[in-house]
Amino acid sequence: MQFRTRYEGSSFSELLSVDHAHLRPDLSGLLVRIGETQIPHGTTVLAFKCADGVMVAGDRLATEGHRVASRDIQKVYPTDSHSLIAIAGAAGPCMEMARLMRIELEHYEKIEGEALELDGKANKLSQMIRQNLPAAMQGLVVVPLFAGYDLRRRTGRLWKFDITGGRYEETEFESTGSGSLYARESLKKSHRPGATRDEAVKFALQALTDAADEDRATGGVDVVRRIFPILDFCTQSGIQRVPDAEIESVYREIMSTRSGGTRS
Repeated sequence: MQFRTRYEGSSFSELLSVDHAHLRPDLSGLLVRIGETQIPHGTTVLAFKCADGVMVAGDRLATEGHRVASRDIQKVYPTDSHSLIAIAGAAGPCMEMARLMRIELEHYEKIEGEALELDGKANKLSQMIRQNLPAAMQGLVVVPLFAGYDLRRRTGRLWKFDITGGRYEETEFESTGSGSLYARESLKKSHRPGATRDEAVKFALQALTDAADEDRATGGVDVVRRIFPILDFCTQSGIQRVPDAEIESVYREIMSTRSGGTRS
């Protein structure tokens, strides 16, 4: 069976708008209820460059005002084999945008026969955030980080965004979400561009732990419930998720050092 479409480009979201508008997510009903109820929000995520690529990390807590909405939400999503999105803001639209971004990149590669450049991926995400602006003005804010390994330049790169879709490439590190100030301050002290993978894991955990100490909406390492932050390391060879066992070991080492009176 052959399907005819009016749209002839390589953008999946534009294809939906032109030929299948009924399939696009409809947030209108949710927007009407924003004033009546709390919307789950995810915080805190961070990304930074290291020797072989980039580290992207996020805690697992989502909140509704002062209430815990979820203790194990996912905030870091691979968008293809060499890029990731870390989400902060209204949880539902954030997760929807992360999934749509992955489909966008898969669709582009199938239509064009090659993957989009990393700069082009950041531009695509910027357009998606801009399209969300009407919802953002009513409370459904999406403020992600985007990072990956640039195969052409052979280096890790990362971007932050504002709610209007403005994108800004960062040279070292960035964080967003309610605990972002404390995470950035932690990374400012520890981060160095030539960090090894093991050092990057430690820097990320220190930053998330510092954020959780100061911000009640940020979840740290929960060894009782066995809930650990998501840490993804992206290099030329692809994306590697740091195992929970390694995260727990490094976290216990950090806390042991701190309890001895030394700030690691």
